[in-house]
Amino acid sequence: MKKKTEPRQNDVPGVEKRVTLAKEAHVEMEERKSVFIGHAKPVKSEEEARAFIEEIRHQYADATHNVYAYLLSGGAVARYSDDGEPHGTSGVPTLNVLKMSGAMDLVVVVTRYFGGILLGAGGLVRAYSAAAKLAIDEAGLAVFEPWNIVCFSCSYSDYQKITAGLPKTGAVEEDAQFGEDVTVTAAIKAEDTGVLMTYISETTGGRSAAEIMDTEERAAPFEA
Repeated sequence: MKKKTEPRQNDVPGVEKRVTLAKEAHVEMEERKSVFIGHAKPVKSEEEARAFIEEIRHQYADATHNVYAYLLSGGAVARYSDDGEPHGTSGVPTLNVLKMSGAMDLVVVVTRYFGGILLGAGGLVRAYSAAAKLAIDEAGLAVFEPWNIVCFSCSYSDYQKITAGLPKTGAVEEDAQFGEDVTVTAAIKAEDTGVLMTYISETTGGRSAAEIMDTEERAAPFEA
């Protein structure tokens, strides 16, 4: 694993947990001969959301409508489009499904192929809402938490002692380089970093200290 040349200070970065979609998903349903295809994807920026929307529009260029909605930045950014459907019958209902899902940083596009039967305002609201919810359900939710990547060096005897109790701290050993000493790379949830730092220092009698080299998001199953 490539490490940064300048380690960060041993503090917990101010990065919060994010609940978003676990994966990209596509589902299909039919309502009175109209086909609705729901597409859902986790995104991190408005640019990424719009790129996905354009991708779906291109892929389904022959569709009657490609309605979309996306939600970002804790709800601070919320956009939608009816794409030609009567105002309030598609974009807003789709966005409402996103808001009620409990997820953030996601985009949903619902593609419609008109089947020749008018659904009416109420029917459109129900159909677009259902397709959006099916897509989100298919994608599933995940909690993305900040993990710190830490590095420390220790003697061979200290390495044996440290690794024996490392799982109790919640840390995961990811790499070990064996030279004159052992250089260890481990990952741990940012909120538990202090526990690991203390454990390494106490286990080695102060001979080793861990430094935070990087921070990344990692997914965990979502529990409502």
